[in-house]
Amino acid sequence: MRFRRQPFDDVIQRQLDLFEREHADLIAECERAEKAYNAADRDEAEERYGDYVDLVETGTETLADLRDAFKWTLDEDTAETYEEAFNRSVARRLPRFGLEIADR
Repeated sequence: MRFRRQPFDDVIQRQLDLFEREHADLIAECERAEKAYNAADRDEAEERYGDYVDLVETGTETLADLRDAFKWTLDEDTAETYEEAFNRSVARRLPRFGLEIADR
């Protein structure tokens, strides 16, 4: 059985590769913040979670900016298809950033 490639697969994978390279520090900070939250005492957990959420929001906004910069080069129908494909790819590959990307 042969699977059909999704439109924009190649460009989206390259965009996500670029994000992971250029924002490796942010991704590592998210991982550290999540571990700090998971290890935090009850009285400290809320603050640690807030730190984690702020970092995830930064990453999500950065990805949305990357997506939108390319999206604006496309006609309206094609842009919608691309945006949906990009959001699905982020949710699969970078799930911590994929939870809210469709809302941006």
